[in-house]
Formats: sequence, C-alpha cells, structure tokens
Amino acid sequence: MLRLKLSSGMGSLRSFVRFISDFAQSHNLSGKKVREVELAVEEAMVNIFYYAYPGKAGDVTLGCEMNDDGQLVIQIEDMGVPFDITSIPEPKLCADIRNRNVGGLGIFLIRKMVNEVHYRREGDRNILTLIVYPERRTCDGPDRSLLSSQQGRRV
Repeated sequence: MLRLKLSSGMGSLRSFVRFISDFAQSHNLSGKKVREVELAVEEAMVNIFYYAYPGKAGDVTLGCEMNDDGQLVIQIEDMGVPFDITSIPEPKLCADIRNRNVGGLGIFLIRKMVNEVHYRREGDRNILTLIVYPERRTCDGPDRSLLSSQQGRRV
C-alpha cells in the first residue's frame, strides 16, 4: 500500500487530495470517479482535522492500493478520539431544515462517493477504509448506467 503521513490540519489537505488524485488517475479511473474519490477523501480528512485531535496536533496517514479485484482501497488512519463513521445514521434530507440535526452531510457525501465504508479501531488507531469498485467499460468509455446506480452499497 502506498502511504502518505502528514500532520493533521487544513494545511495538509491539498497534499492528501493530490496524493489520492494522482494515484487514482495513474490507475485509469475516469475523471468523474477521480473527483468522487477526491471529495470522499477531503470530507474524511476535514472531519479528522476538526474532531480527532481536539486542542492538540496529531498525524494522519493516507494509504491507497488497487486490490486483486481491481478495487481502489483507501485507508485513512489517525490516533485521535475514537469515531466510528459507520455508526452515524443517514441524515433526514427531506425533513424541514429547522427540524434537521446539524452535521452529518459530509459523512453522507462520503457514503455516496464510494461503494463501501468500513471502520475499525486497532489499539489507539482509528482506521477508515473506503473501497471504490472498478468502473465497467463500454466501447465508448465508462458504463454510465453502472455509475449512476449505487445498488448493493455496504455502509
């Protein structure tokens, strides 16, 4: 797995996004899929920057690889406050805005941009794994019906 470790903080965000973007592009993901991956990683990183290390500095490691099934596997690790992203319910988007809970839209976006989201705590480390399935290709490029269909999501 290729890894990048930097200090948590908004000053590192561009480097993390460029790292995952370059990796995804080098493995021939479509421009649309690269932008979705960038957004998912950006949202996860911003949550870590703001909530994992309250009042102190810490490191974040971003790892990525293509597995044997052609899936992009993204792993984000921090040693901050434990937080299981998969325990957060979907926001009630149809509810009146005055009756909605604050927050949760970043997590919602992450779930929409990738195919699988997994969390585990190992010792003092939070490990968030995002999995992006390969795009089916037609003669004209990515199969648009598959890209717009998000059936079988494991979140």
